[in-house]
Amino acid sequence: MLTMVGYCWLCQQNLYFPHHGICCLCHQQVKRRQPVCPRCALPAESGRFPCGRCVRKPPPWQHLIAITDYTPPLSQLIHRYKYHNTPQLAPVLARLFLLHWLQGYRENRWHKPDRILGIPLHSRKRWQRGFDQIELIAHSLSHWLQCPYHPGFLRRSRATLSQQSLSAAQRKTNLKRAFQLRGHVTDQHVAIFDDVITTGTTIHEASQLLIRAGACSVQAWAICRTL
Repeated sequence: MLTMVGYCWLCQQNLYFPHHGICCLCHQQVKRRQPVCPRCALPAESGRFPCGRCVRKPPPWQHLIAITDYTPPLSQLIHRYKYHNTPQLAPVLARLFLLHWLQGYRENRWHKPDRILGIPLHSRKRWQRGFDQIELIAHSLSHWLQCPYHPGFLRRSRATLSQQSLSAAQRKTNLKRAFQLRGHVTDQHVAIFDDVITTGTTIHEASQLLIRAGACSVQAWAICRTL
């Protein structure tokens, strides 16, 4: 399905603000994730305190921030963005995340980072896809939040298998030493972005690398969090 500037990507209706990409009615259909654990973003009794899982085994990041579960309508947009050569969806998805992040920021649930990083594609996969979907979204967030973002700061040092078809144990082995840091994050608060977080293995590996390199804290950012 094609869409034109000025029409909602979901329902194809005219937009009052064309650059928004999604109309207010479709935006209202996005399921809100409450309450969830602030550390792992999985369902919890309190949205203010870590769940029992995170108390027993804390992840290397301090906050995992995602708009919603991997369900329609956002799952449809992400799939179309990544697999149907639709890079023009990047600012639309970035804006949706920004609105969600700003709400929590105003409520003092998290702080503004010093730097934004993105989970990078391997050069071969980027060539096959034609663009890096994370890079395009991170660029928009960097501009709007006035936080530095430099492609290549975090680099995928080797090609890895797709995480989707692997078990939890295989995911860990697959990503072992898969990332390299090309810069300094000492004493910085860092946000690391991925489009979808499932088991958290990818973000976990990258976050550990940042903490070992001296980062003060890490926020894990994503459009969707699978349950």
